Amino acid sequence: MPNADELLVSIAAVVESEPSNQMSLTVVAGGAVLTGRLAPEAMWRERVAEVLRASDRLGPFSGVFTGRREEGRPDQEEGRPDREEAPTHLHFHLARILQGSLGIPETGGMYRVAIRDVSAWTVGDLSYFEQ
Repeated sequence: MPNADELLVSIAAVVESEPSNQMSLTVVAGGAVLTGRLAPEAMWRERVAEVLRASDRLGPFSGVFTGRREEGRPDQEEGRPDREEAPTHLHFHLARILQGSLGIPETGGMYRVAIRDVSAWTVGDLSYFEQ
């Protein structure tokens, strides 16, 4: 979608202003159907960093998501949006990509989707059933 949907941007802005991940949303982006809960970007970044820190091989990448370098010093936070600007991305927590009757991953994952890439969306988390 060349121009971001203003209603979707407004939903993302409310999510950013609330310390909650209770807003469920389903989107179509790049032909994939993604369903799950939206989270504020800071909460999403911290959760991704926690998962990376728990990995022996991926631990050094955790600083990319927290704005801290590996040595623990604060980074310049370049590339992080100014909170006065409209959100440009949706941050999904406990989300699944729906493929037929399958949700990948079953336990839910962490996804970041550019709002401008969303071609369709609906409020709510779509369920899938094992047959």
